[in-house]
Amino acid sequence: MAEEPGQSQIVLTRQQVREVDRLAIEQLGIPGVVLMENAGRSAATAVMQVLAGIEDRDRFKADQPCVVVLCGGGNNGGDGYVIARHLLNWGVAVTVLAAKHPDALGGDAAINCEILRNMGHEPVLITDAHAVAVESHRFAEADVIVDALLGTGFSGEVGDDLAAVIGACNRAAEDGASVVAVDVPSGLDCDTGRTGGTAVIADLTVTFVAAKPALTTADGQAYAGQVVVADIGAPPQLVQQVLGVTSTGN
Repeated sequence: MAEEPGQSQIVLTRQQVREVDRLAIEQLGIPGVVLMENAGRSAATAVMQVLAGIEDRDRFKADQPCVVVLCGGGNNGGDGYVIARHLLNWGVAVTVLAAKHPDALGGDAAINCEILRNMGHEPVLITDAHAVAVESHRFAEADVIVDALLGTGFSGEVGDDLAAVIGACNRAAEDGASVVAVDVPSGLDCDTGRTGGTAVIADLTVTFVAAKPALTTADGQAYAGQVVVADIGAPPQLVQQVLGVTSTGN
């Protein structure tokens, strides 16, 4: 499913990984929703591995494991909806907390959110700081929190409402929840490793296609925890093409 990146691991910037996606879609004809499906399933598999580790230590907070998936807008939120669906299919108790109203989603994220709703699992809205406070018990009950709020597209400053969500996530981590970030911890600029005032502190970051610059810096690693690189179904040749490397076939 994934490998921990070493010193020689390929690193792609925000723009480069977007180019890999574009080539996969436009040159190879892989629909974006398929790439999202592959990414989400890979991340869901990593979450199951985290749950297995918790079970080995007899640390579940209740009779069965509980996962909270934090979904923002855009593709990162869409990945979160895919993750939630697979975890539900595998028998895990999942609550989805939506930082963006499902009706405001577009593209592939909207498709995957709608699938989840059609399954009878309506996201719980946490679109402002008051809602985060009201739903604080859900953070407290979680054995694992999946951060699918912002992803690699983020730069600048985290808004107050999302800062409240990130704060609740980090407090839950202090109380024993394991945190899995999707692609890059929310609030961390994937290119620079700087935070937008606050950022999720993850135990594990499942990043897609290749490591990102922020995940190779000391500051970024403090937020990312362990980093694994997950497959989304894009051939390695596309990465080589984006990097300007000609494959020798070796």
